[in-house]
Amino acid sequence: MFEPNHDHLACAALLRGGSLSFHAACRLLPATLRRDVVALYAFCRVADDAVDFSANKAEAVKQLSARLDRTYAGSPIDDPVDREFAALVARHAIPRALPDALIEGLVWDSEARRYQDRSALRAYAARVAGAVGAMMALLMGVRDAQALAAACDLGVAMQLTNIARDIGEDARAGRLYVPLDALIAARLDPEQFLAAPEFSPVLASVIADLLDEAEFLYQRGFAGIAALPLRCRPAIAAAGLIYREIGRELAKSGYDSVTRRARVSGRRKAALALGGLGLALWRQPATDGAPLPETAFLVDAVALPRTEMAGPGVRLLLLIEKLEREDRRKRGESACISGNFA
Repeated sequence: MFEPNHDHLACAALLRGGSLSFHAACRLLPATLRRDVVALYAFCRVADDAVDFSANKAEAVKQLSARLDRTYAGSPIDDPVDREFAALVARHAIPRALPDALIEGLVWDSEARRYQDRSALRAYAARVAGAVGAMMALLMGVRDAQALAAACDLGVAMQLTNIARDIGEDARAGRLYVPLDALIAARLDPEQFLAAPEFSPVLASVIADLLDEAEFLYQRGFAGIAALPLRCRPAIAAAGLIYREIGRELAKSGYDSVTRRARVSGRRKAALALGGLGLALWRQPATDGAPLPETAFLVDAVALPRTEMAGPGVRLLLLIEKLEREDRRKRGESACISGNFA
């Protein structure tokens, strides 16, 4: 049994002081997985704060990259989050491309980058949310390409929901995530909207289209839940259902996310969490579809040779994984032979 140490407690404090929803979701996960999820959250939180609150964004990114260099070399800096994340990387053979992608997305945020079309927006969502979805799958021991693609889909769907919900709030902060071509097609001038955010029926149609895209990706993401370990499924299903409900609440308000903020009540969250139990038992196989073009690089990163990542511990993990795959294949062949002669 894992005994919480100083480093873990420091990471857990970041979680309690940050996302209440994420903290609650963690409690639905198996106890053996919580340490890993807390470490992942702490890394994401520290990286986000380092870029967001730095006066020199370029220097902050350079320092984050240097910290990752040491993490992947197995000699993290003297910091609880770095030590916990380094242990996480070693335990689960997390490719460097995944945290690098997250940091790149945070840089785009700091630049207040705008996105010309839906593909460009998905590329952003792939980095700030799809990469986290992929890392979560790895923590659960899932490395199958189709399951990883579904995990990325779910992350992107949740990010699109977040963007749809916060359009007014983001605009008042000078940020615009909605694809520019969608605004222009609706005859909404992006600069005028940023200067004076107002809700309108044409904006409602733009938000509705964004949520339709999210719904498509939720369905793909939910299909991949069957590929997760059984004890992990309820928490992931509940998180997806609750976030999707934000979009549905937004639809009930006529898609007005400029003058109001869509919320899901505590009672409704509890009901959806129970609904997640049913989704967790749904024996739908992982989606047969290929990953989104914008998330394919995340899936491919996991499939690449990983022996160079973090020394002998990772190489041992890969050897064990290889032997387990061969054992499963042999058992499958044996079952087929037995069935043929039964």
